[in-house]
Amino acid sequence: MNQSVDISQIRVETERLILRPPCGDDFEQWAAFEADEQVMTYLGGVKSRAESWRNMCSVIGAWHVRGFAMFSLILKDNGKWIGRVGPWYPECWPGTEVGWGVAQEYAGKGYALEAAVASMNYAVDILGWSDICHTIDPENLPSIRLAERLGSTNRGPTQIPEPYQDARVDDWGQSREQWLENRKKFQ
Repeated sequence: MNQSVDISQIRVETERLILRPPCGDDFEQWAAFEADEQVMTYLGGVKSRAESWRNMCSVIGAWHVRGFAMFSLILKDNGKWIGRVGPWYPECWPGTEVGWGVAQEYAGKGYALEAAVASMNYAVDILGWSDICHTIDPENLPSIRLAERLGSTNRGPTQIPEPYQDARVDDWGQSREQWLENRKKFQ
């Protein structure tokens, strides 16, 4: 399971965004993101600074242990951190996931879609995943719409591990083959 990955060399660029592994410089924006009640409604609830620190360090650590994890989402034009998007597969997770979360002031501008497409490509082309899921609360309509735009379908209820084992989530997703076809509409 231990991966020797030089995360300083990992960088994915889109038209407007840079996706890169998180670093310590991201913490203030990360903590503000996780303190936003609206943003965190479907992402495990508001977190204290201490919890945000542990969450960010968990993602950074996953890069070293698994060789992948969520990316920090950075605006190309000004270098601002605006969210986290990307591949995620913690222990006991129901599948290999591409997830997303964008700061409230940047929601609805297409950044999550742009980053999710790049992350889906990364998961298939670089990581070699054969299946991608998105664990989404059935009331999280913006995330459901994004999953549908990606071509994912609702495969039914699933469960995520503690401490979120009581959360209602559905398994949205698609196979590698489906993504290879679905991504053509974004090229």
